[in-house]
Amino acid sequence: MKTHSSIAVAGRRAEGGFSMVELMVALFIGLFLTAGVLTLVSAMKRTSTSQTGLSQLQDNERIAMSLLTDVIQSAGYYPNPVANTPSTFFLATATPQVFAAGQSITGSGTYVSSAQSISVRYTTAGADGVINCMGNTSPTQKTYTNTFSIDAAGNLQCVLLIGTVAQTPVQLVSGITKMQIFYGVQTNTSVANNSVDTYMDAAAVTAGNYWSKVLSVKITLTFANPLAGQPGQSTVGATIPFTRVITLMNKTGVDS
Repeated sequence: MKTHSSIAVAGRRAEGGFSMVELMVALFIGLFLTAGVLTLVSAMKRTSTSQTGLSQLQDNERIAMSLLTDVIQSAGYYPNPVANTPSTFFLATATPQVFAAGQSITGSGTYVSSAQSISVRYTTAGADGVINCMGNTSPTQKTYTNTFSIDAAGNLQCVLLIGTVAQTPVQLVSGITKMQIFYGVQTNTSVANNSVDTYMDAAAVTAGNYWSKVLSVKITLTFANPLAGQPGQSTVGATIPFTRVITLMNKTGVDS
């Protein structure tokens, strides 16, 4: 039988709380669990940031190449080719771009240079749905000259001329470190099949006087990689190139 004194001692021990060892163990377990949760949250945040960056990159690639394709493939377009000729709509100009009469595409720079540009011009018939480099159509007949380049901040930039009136430059897509352009040219004039036999940069096209022989444009846009510098991505490159070949719709025959 327990005496009154033994019961009192047991009660005092029960009221004494946890020992220092027990508190240290509990604290260690708590810190361990907290560190695990923080690590998980950090990993989820990195994953979310990476996914958002990749999604934005894909959107930028799609928007840039879709707009470039829509505009460049329209080079040389004009209404009613039965009654008109290219020289009717495309007069010779010396500024801001040099175009010969009837010429609808030109460019500047070498393939390895950092300052390349491409300019195309065409005339809409009003209701044909042809867009300019700002993504706009015109309800009335207009001649557009569209010039694409990369500005100092890494934006794909468009400078639009409506007739001879220059519009305010517009930044279309960001995160681009370089734009490289090759022009598909038929240099062999003895073969009349409108087939590309050489790709060359703007400087070479100008030197060879081949602008009237350009059948396609090969553009490579180099984007900044959103994963570069992220934890666990040490082997990832700093940039991602994206290439597309665009044929000019006013050229007929076999494109290669």
